[in-house]
This record gives sequence, C-alpha cells and structure tokens, in this order.
Amino acid sequence: MSTKSLWFLWLISTLVLSGVLGYELFAESQKPHFLPGQTSLGHFQIELECSACHTESFADQQAIQQSCVDCHGAELDAVRDSHPRSKFTDPRNADRLARIDARYCVSCHSEHTPETTRLMGVTQPQDFCAYCHEDIADERPSHEGMGFQTCASSGCHNYHDNQALYEDFLLEHASEPALIVAGKLPLTSMEELIQVSGVSWSPYQPASGETLKQQGWQEAHEQWTSSAHGAADVGCVNCHQPDTDEAWADQPGTEVCATCHESEAKGFLAGRHGMRLAQDLPPMTPAQARLPMKENASHKELTCNSCHSPHEQNTTTAAVEACLGCHNDDHTLAFEQSPHHDTWVSFLEGGVSREEAVSCATCHLPRTEYKQFSNTIVRVDHNQNNTLRPNEKMIRTTCMHCHGLGFSLDALASEDLIQSNFTGLPATHIQSIDMALDRIEPSNTTP
Repeated sequence: MSTKSLWFLWLISTLVLSGVLGYELFAESQKPHFLPGQTSLGHFQIELECSACHTESFADQQAIQQSCVDCHGAELDAVRDSHPRSKFTDPRNADRLARIDARYCVSCHSEHTPETTRLMGVTQPQDFCAYCHEDIADERPSHEGMGFQTCASSGCHNYHDNQALYEDFLLEHASEPALIVAGKLPLTSMEELIQVSGVSWSPYQPASGETLKQQGWQEAHEQWTSSAHGAADVGCVNCHQPDTDEAWADQPGTEVCATCHESEAKGFLAGRHGMRLAQDLPPMTPAQARLPMKENASHKELTCNSCHSPHEQNTTTAAVEACLGCHNDDHTLAFEQSPHHDTWVSFLEGGVSREEAVSCATCHLPRTEYKQFSNTIVRVDHNQNNTLRPNEKMIRTTCMHCHGLGFSLDALASEDLIQSNFTGLPATHIQSIDMALDRIEPSNTTP
C-alpha cells in the first residue's frame, strides 16, 4: 500500500473515531470511552454531564474540591460536622494529615472506583477510622475489643454528622419508650402561605364551560376548582403562560413550579429524582435507576408532575401511590404489609389524623418547621434521599415523632428489618445509650 493510501486511511479512521467520540461526549447516551469506571450511587444520575464535577480540563485537586463544595457545602455547614476541613488545616494536626489527607473530599470519596466503593460513596477501607483513633480504648474502656470496621454502624459514629448520636442527646432521650405519642405539626394553608410570602395573583376569570369543553379542558378545570391552586385563585395562565410574551406551555416545567414553591423545588433538584434537571440533563427515568423499578413505569420522566397532578394537588396520592407506582424493591413492596401502612389506612378511613399516620413521604420527605416573621411554616423536604445519607439522619426528623431514640437506633441498624419495612421488632441492640449512661454512672448499665 502506498504512503498516500496509508495517510488517507489514517485520515478517515481519525475522522470516524473523532465523530464517534464527539457524539458520545455531547449526545445524550452512555459514555463508555470517557468514564474510567462505574460512578457511585450518589452521582451516576449526572455522570453524562462531566462538567458537573470536572469544571475545567485537566482540573487540579483544588478545582475538584470546589465542585464538591458547590453541591455539598451548604449541607455540611448545616450539620454538626465532627471532621470539618478546618480541623485538618490546623498545624497541630499535621500528623493526622500524614495518615489521611481529609482536607479533600476525594481522599475518602473517589469516583469511578467501583471495586473499592462502599455505602455512602466511601472509598477508604472499613478500618480507616483507626488511622487516627487507634488508641480510642485507652480513653473509652467501653470500646475495648471492638473492631474498627464497626465505627460507622447505625447508632455509633457518622464521620460528618452526629446530631442524633452525640452523648448529651443520647442521655436526654435515654429513658424513652419504644412507642410514644405522635407529634402534631401545625399545617399551613395555601392562602396563609401566599399571605406570608407576599405572592399576589391577578384575579382569575375562568372561560365558559362550553369553551373549556371545546378545548378539552373541562376535566382539568373541574379538578382545579377543588384544588389548593383553585382556592388561592392561581389560574391557568399563572402556570401555563406566566410571561405574556411567551407562548402557552401545555406542560410547564419545574422552573414554573419553583416560582411559588422555591424550597420544594430546591430540595427536588438536589435529590436523585431531580438532580439531572439541575444539570440541564433530560429528566431521570425509572429505567435509569439502580434500584428495582416497575417495568410499566420505566420510561416515566420524573418532574414535579410525576407525583403531583398539577390540577388536583392531591398530596395523599403523592405520599404513597406515586412511590408505589415506580419503586419495586423489597422495602417498598413490604410497605402494604407493614404496621406503618396500617396507620395510613386508618387515616384514609378517618380513624386518625394525617400527622399520626405514616406514609412513604413521612419518612423520605419529612416535614420541617420554619419561622417566617411571626408565622410557623411547615415545609416538606423534597430531597427524598436527604435522610438516607446516612439513614440515622431520619431519627430526629421522623422516627422520634413516634418512637423513642433507643428503639429507633436498633431498628435502623437492622438491614432485615429495613427490607421488611419495619415489620417486627429489632433483633440487634445498639449500645450507644448504654455506653453514654455508663460514663456518668457505671451501675446504670447491665453487664
């Protein structure tokens, strides 16, 4: 073959390869030639948007660190972080840096390393706590003989956030029974929320019934009239054409919902359901999930309207049926046979108030009280995985509304109990409270 032919073949091969790699890089598809390894559970939804973490080509360690902080910094600031970065920039802790450089998130959370990635995206060995705490038994005899791989067990230690586990809290709630009276949170109506937030709407004049029928909107209008949006005079144009200079939108996007429901949208975009939208990627679908999902819902796009019918505003449906419509894992499938579901049925039948019932949303979208001026606002955390990083975060926001701290710790430590959706009693006892009591009065604990 002549030199000219070889050059021509090289040119064609280069163009073909460039085309394939270029399409793979910029198109909505898998990127097997760009991903060096499987992405972690927390990030695989956005792995196609490489710039979410790699903000610049050949970024250095500091640039990657800034990407981590941009997404997770506010969350870390809001908790009792027992290992803040400032601890490791202190010259007095230089010896610890020699063992593990905890100034950088990637020291413990390295992506694209599935062979070393464990729960919470941790890529350090299970005994990494021992790097700095190898002499812990000298300070706390109760830890004598404990394996270092147990440090992060439920009820013991969380590297970043021990807000449900620090000693004062354990002692304060040491004597609580397994089941306590459910707390009742004040509910805020749409009208009160609008009054407090200062949102105002132009008076809505609905079209005639005949016009609605001709346009095929009769059913939607009937649903709207009995919804919270209807009660607050939030009319069609407020969502479908908020800007009169833009065309009517048959299916308004999340950004329209966010104009009124800012905190809910913020939480949604931070969670697994909405994090792709936050990166300007197409919506997440159940087919892309790593948990088992129902086949008939595999191509359903996850937006606000996936759980909330925009005209009915039925939060009861969103609290259970919407979840069961997609999820097909053991924990979800066991819900309808669980004691928690019994309380939900009792609510639907009028036996108990909604605050005393337990739905999927009760645990995974917990309600939180906020003070706004002199008003108490109850908002729902729409980051559905916020209380699963780790699951001990669920204790204060959810479990302790109905259960004592000790029972909650034991229940969340049992993987079998989690899979059965908490049907039965914990088979494992976590000794955190016992150890806290023993430190103040040794006779309080049982040998």
